[in-house]
Amino acid sequence: MTFHEADVRDAGALASIFAAARPEVVFHLAAQIDVRRSVEDPAYDSEANVLGTIRVLEAARAAGARRVVNTSTGGGLYGDASVIPTPEDHPIRPLAPYGQSKYAAEGYCELYTRLHGLSTVSLRYGNVYGPRQDVHGEAGVIAIFCGRMASRARPTVFGDGTQTRDWVEVSDVARANLLAAGAGAGVSGAVNIGTGREISVIDVLGTLTDVGGFAGAVEPEFAPARAGEVQRSCLDVKRAREVLGWEAQVGLEDGLRRILAEL
Repeated sequence: MTFHEADVRDAGALASIFAAARPEVVFHLAAQIDVRRSVEDPAYDSEANVLGTIRVLEAARAAGARRVVNTSTGGGLYGDASVIPTPEDHPIRPLAPYGQSKYAAEGYCELYTRLHGLSTVSLRYGNVYGPRQDVHGEAGVIAIFCGRMASRARPTVFGDGTQTRDWVEVSDVARANLLAAGAGAGVSGAVNIGTGREISVIDVLGTLTDVGGFAGAVEPEFAPARAGEVQRSCLDVKRAREVLGWEAQVGLEDGLRRILAEL
């Protein structure tokens, strides 16, 4: 295995790397992922998520790749959905530029399928969490909660904590990617990857308290809700079962134990 560090917006660098590797399948996971950053600087967000995706698609096409598996988002696209759990054909109503850029990236994937015959699948993830996620980073509230609780520091809850998410463990997501890579040529377009179960942020914190034995150790502090974030998010995963033969296998309790075991 060879590691190359490059900017996905750099067409020349990608062309050179892809030409040498001649990949059969490309997993596109590079992105600007911070919702707040996207609100503050939508142009930067678009450069990374839209232009970067175009560069990856063009490099994959030129190198003769069979398929591109694109990383997209569920809650970030659907916004405050009128149907919970939310299916792929629900209207797209993002509340932040991040969701809009991811939707544009999906559109370019589908364009490359129509225009060039490059097979593409866009996996719309729920809220992904798991071991080795940066506990001090901006993304991944579960990882941040785990880091704060393990160090006996107060975790911060934005809003009142009743906002819900579809929490999906990273090993399940990795398995979905592999299944998407190997799926038949007729499989394309968007596929939700989640659990089909919505759990509130405050309930996640309560489960973490129980699993980690943190009862009575620390209490959360509350901060104002952040702009661009949806109140409820949960994904209908029927299509993932039908076209990929996939469904989540790791429950929240076991997923939290996996993170805590590595801290």
